[in-house]
Amino acid sequence: MDEKKSSEKIINNQKILNEIKKEISNVVVGQEKVVNAFLRALLSDGHVLVEGVPGLAKTLIVRTLSSVMGCGFSRIQFTPDLLPTDIIGITAYEREKGFYVLKGPIFSNFILADEINRAPPKVQSALLECMQEKQVTIGKETFSMQMPFFVLATQNPLEQIGVYPLPEAQIDRFLFKINISYPNIKEEQIILNNNITTKKFEDFSLKSMTSPEKILELQADVKKIYLDKKIEKYIVQIVDATRNPDKYKIKLGNYIEWGASPRASIGLFIASKAEALMQGKTFVTPQYVKEVAYDVLRHRVSLNYEAQSENIKIEDVISEILARVPVP
Repeated sequence: MDEKKSSEKIINNQKILNEIKKEISNVVVGQEKVVNAFLRALLSDGHVLVEGVPGLAKTLIVRTLSSVMGCGFSRIQFTPDLLPTDIIGITAYEREKGFYVLKGPIFSNFILADEINRAPPKVQSALLECMQEKQVTIGKETFSMQMPFFVLATQNPLEQIGVYPLPEAQIDRFLFKINISYPNIKEEQIILNNNITTKKFEDFSLKSMTSPEKILELQADVKKIYLDKKIEKYIVQIVDATRNPDKYKIKLGNYIEWGASPRASIGLFIASKAEALMQGKTFVTPQYVKEVAYDVLRHRVSLNYEAQSENIKIEDVISEILARVPVP
């Protein structure tokens, strides 16, 4: 594909994504940054971990996104008594049919794993295996997941009793970690007359703007976005600064317990390409890398107890890293 055709296709893709965001805004009030992050993760073929107090429309956003995208949606409520088979499915037996596979709710395009930290580690691992391998084994048979396959897992930050925190190695498998905040006064006033407590979801009459096949095409287009060698070095230096803060004179570096893994570099690489596509560009700029850096690094850089005691936030550390690492 020549440069002109490539540019035209990217601009057309941007128009489609803008139409999708406009349709989502008919249901989801505010939360523009969150919706953009979800779309960016979907285009990157990654998964999202969301942290926020109850009632901030996490379920609504995913359900709306799946409907507008023309994809299947499945919600799994994680509880302490949940079993892996409740997610992936089981092998059942009937005299007339013999042994057969009964698939679980994981077999859909958009999966909402609600309060993932309420389920025991074995259940968490079952979901994360599906995310990583894009396949699952039930009995003696292996099944591929429906594509696109997008998992959004939520964590409730308020409660500490009866929860099983995700290990750092498992959190690392999520492309993004996003914090959802409260709406402002104006937005909340609109929510009073535009919510699924007083209305049915079907009442919003959402249009299906695309299809699973088109999403896979968009994901393929993201990979074709040009990223210069200088930007590659910039990405690697940002991640290196989380591991060797003294090298970049990061003042808050003494609060870092563990730096980011190579998955962070890969995440910045693909997510910045997705951001370029959303902006209608055929190439990545340093600003696009900065735009996705917080979501990619937020859960991959661990702070020590001293940081917690002095109320140092991970966003403070990331901001200083982005300010200190030289931009190409």
